[in-house]
Amino acid sequence: MGTYRIAAIPGDGIGKEVISAGCQVLEELTGGHADLTLEFEVLPWGSDMYLATGTMMPDDALDMLRKFDAIYFGSAGDPRVPDHISLWNLRLAICQGLDQYANIRPTKLLPGLSSPLKTGTDKTIDWFIVRENSEGEYSGAGGRVHQALPNEVGLDVSVITREGAERIQRFALDVARSRPRKKLTFVTKSNAQRHAMVLWDEVFESVSADYPDVQTERVLVDAMAARFVTDPESVDTVVATNLHADVLSDLAAALSGSLGLAPTGNINPERKTPSMFEPIHGSAFDIVGHGSANPLGAIWSASLMLEHLGEKEAAMRLLKAVEHVTTDGSRLPRDLGGQAGTDEVTKAVCDAL
Repeated sequence: MGTYRIAAIPGDGIGKEVISAGCQVLEELTGGHADLTLEFEVLPWGSDMYLATGTMMPDDALDMLRKFDAIYFGSAGDPRVPDHISLWNLRLAICQGLDQYANIRPTKLLPGLSSPLKTGTDKTIDWFIVRENSEGEYSGAGGRVHQALPNEVGLDVSVITREGAERIQRFALDVARSRPRKKLTFVTKSNAQRHAMVLWDEVFESVSADYPDVQTERVLVDAMAARFVTDPESVDTVVATNLHADVLSDLAAALSGSLGLAPTGNINPERKTPSMFEPIHGSAFDIVGHGSANPLGAIWSASLMLEHLGEKEAAMRLLKAVEHVTTDGSRLPRDLGGQAGTDEVTKAVCDAL
């Protein structure tokens, strides 16, 4: 138990609505823990700031964030701002600038919910996806030449470094070792990408030898997508590169009920910088202001944040409250088959607490 400083960055779109809901739930939670205090500072960074000032966040933003224990993030993206600006100048700037190289995405079919899978149950969908979060296909290496000419070329280069591959693979193996099944699926596409992905494979062959107690397998990314659907019980812990895990984890979220439910953490495992926690659903401008955004992804992300801070009892209590809401089923958001709005779902979690 302790006191923690949290930087809340609602960002764009429904991020403002769900982070507000998450903070409300966390205040309810800490009210029941006398020795746990969360001090929030809301930072109004994002597309509104960009439209007013030309920057998504201040020049000294990373230095400001290093003073916090964790970051609670909403979303980035606004139809008035090009996506590559809103994403690269806010969320990715934070992830890469603070070396949050491990992206974690637990996927679980919560009690009371149904999956599009015929075989999907809370026993078959309990996965933990580890995504390399600092390089790979989203490294930012590349460029455009001959712009606006017929021979214009755009290049995005996938960058895999031995150090980057080894650290995320060891992190994933440690996660797999900590889970009951001690099983890790290593995702690759080295049959078609013969340079960087072959290095990715070679590093894993070396690193995995240090984990004889972890069962490992190597699966091509397209086959892995199919397995999520056709053989979900064979999946436990998964590690993949930046792009591959991004796509697979969104598929996993849809199979477990809704993107609106899915949490994520951008982790610096060495704890040299604060880690950042967010729902994965994006800014969803089509429902901004409707009061219908699902706050459960943000609330589950808050549980991940508490667990990372070492407050495991509080984290479990918060996730159990979310599970109580899904089990009860009377106040579910629309994307989970209910009719409840953001405020009603938030109140349901607070009541459960």
